[in-house]
Amino acid sequence: MADTPRLAPIQPAAIRSPAELKKVPRDKLPGVAAELRETIVRNVARTGGHLASSLGVVELTIALHYVFDCPRDRIVWDVGHQSYAHKILTGRRDVFPTLRTFGGISGFPRISESPCDSFGTGHSGTSISAALGMAVARDLRKEKNRVVAVIGDGSLCSGLALEGLNQAGHQKRDLVVILNDNEWSISQNVGALSAYLNRMMTGKLYTSFRRRVETLLKSMPHGAFMARIARKSEELTKGFIVPGLLFEELGYTYIGPIPGHDIEALIGTLQNLGNIEGPVLVHVVTSKGKGYAPAEANPEYFHGVGAFDPETGKGIGKGSAPSYTDVFSDAIVELARENPKVVAITAAMCGGTGLTKFRETFPDRFFDVGIAEAHAVTFAAGLAREGKIPVVAIYSTFLQRAFDQIIHDVCIQKLPVVFAVDRGGFVGADGATHQGLFDLSFLRQIPEMSLMAPRDEAELVRMLRTAVAAGRPVAIRYPRGSGPEAAIPSGPGPGMVPWGKGELLAEGKDVLLIGIGSAVAMCLDAAEKLRKQGVSAAVVDARFVKPLDADLLLPLVRRIGRVVTAEENLLAGGFGSAVMELLEEHDEHAQRFSRIGVHDRFVEHGAPAQLREECGLTSAHIVSEALRICHDGKSLFPSILHGIRSRLDKIV
Repeated sequence: MADTPRLAPIQPAAIRSPAELKKVPRDKLPGVAAELRETIVRNVARTGGHLASSLGVVELTIALHYVFDCPRDRIVWDVGHQSYAHKILTGRRDVFPTLRTFGGISGFPRISESPCDSFGTGHSGTSISAALGMAVARDLRKEKNRVVAVIGDGSLCSGLALEGLNQAGHQKRDLVVILNDNEWSISQNVGALSAYLNRMMTGKLYTSFRRRVETLLKSMPHGAFMARIARKSEELTKGFIVPGLLFEELGYTYIGPIPGHDIEALIGTLQNLGNIEGPVLVHVVTSKGKGYAPAEANPEYFHGVGAFDPETGKGIGKGSAPSYTDVFSDAIVELARENPKVVAITAAMCGGTGLTKFRETFPDRFFDVGIAEAHAVTFAAGLAREGKIPVVAIYSTFLQRAFDQIIHDVCIQKLPVVFAVDRGGFVGADGATHQGLFDLSFLRQIPEMSLMAPRDEAELVRMLRTAVAAGRPVAIRYPRGSGPEAAIPSGPGPGMVPWGKGELLAEGKDVLLIGIGSAVAMCLDAAEKLRKQGVSAAVVDARFVKPLDADLLLPLVRRIGRVVTAEENLLAGGFGSAVMELLEEHDEHAQRFSRIGVHDRFVEHGAPAQLREECGLTSAHIVSEALRICHDGKSLFPSILHGIRSRLDKIV
């Protein structure tokens, strides 16, 4: 028997658009899937990115673009973690190597990148609401294009997704929701039977027959009642076989589960959707990391991964210093050992927020609420009301989604909830949707909220201990990555931060540099550079954004007169604004005042160092601004003049 000929590999440049994909024979599409996976793995190994989720939807992406007419048909990717194959197939193959790099393409769908990116995403749960809005607009224009929302099972538990799901079911618009289920298992037997049933239930013959029977029943005496009984009988039969009863009750035609790596089954099902009116939910079962063994074995690690060796899957270029998240992880476990009231909460980011060790050590005091940040905060408020001390660990960008609950459920009631705000400041390659540049502004405006930011790892430990003991709402904001490797205090009672007190780190008389968090190190470096230019700079670590240390800051401002504040946050309503407000409240006025931070803009993706340079937030920028405000427009201030005279005297 002759050997079966091997499938010729698809060349990387072969498919550059959905139109070209549609020309590929269906029996060749598995080769396209293999090539896409190779392209994704090789590129993400170099740039980092969301690998496991994108590998899991390769076949689904191919099927979507094979059946639907993008961009006329709208495909909305929830979050967008899984959009890499979509990007490659929609005209971005040549620029895909620039993924998540400075000036390159985004790791998420962006309407500015391609007309095929029908909606910009980055946070979970938005797809169904956005897709429903598009479907309503389509109907108002009396057009016939299709609208598809692709959402994962994790995102479906978010409140926004459920709200959209409910409204879409009520509206009865033509809308396709694809549930990408990569957690639940499905046996081969059930998969085969479900595939058969779904082909039958979406086929023209069946749908036409169902409509005719319903019309016939309604024309008979008591027909409406009989039609309802028939529909319930159909639903009951399907409910025994597939887990679709909930979605049917919400108003959807439920189809699934479909094996998500079977291109033929996916295409056949999607093609048959044109025979169904109203909202449809297609349940697709996939495996995260599909086709790349390291990602299949450890999908959590490869969810958002840095650079790695594609042959082994091992990370490369990682520093040995512990990150702020690592330091928080150890500190919260130590505090929980000392205080049985301490509990920890996260919103689907146990590993990312450093709570894995806490979960293993205190499983009954750890709570992962899923992608539901608002619920996490109110849940914490309930725990605090009953005497617990909840520590809510959430990334800065995701805490934005719980703003209302922080105000109403925590701060108005003055409940002792501690917010561990990870990834504050520039986070880098995830871009505008993930930069933590708003928390200092939106948290400090809330009455009863106190807000700290550590300059190093040791201060983080002390601040966490201070917050747990505070008996009031407190947020601690710290950056991604490693700090300056300060010695970590250990053992019981390593000390706390004096409440509401900053720290004078360097004396000076010409200019006052006030930093918060990661910006303190820049201020110290700037002060050293200024001294080499004959400028004497005082440096203060404010420690607290709220309350500010008036006893420390006001005398310094009064004495020095020239002030530069630095923060890794939006300037509007941020730390610098807080210092200005403090001066106004005490009727103090600096001679010259300058704020350094991020101006009124969204910051795109790139390495944090590149973003700081672009946004003017480096020690060099602080030096430049300090020199500028120290010049009165006519002559330099006395200490510089004195230095010049001294040099001239030596020359003479």
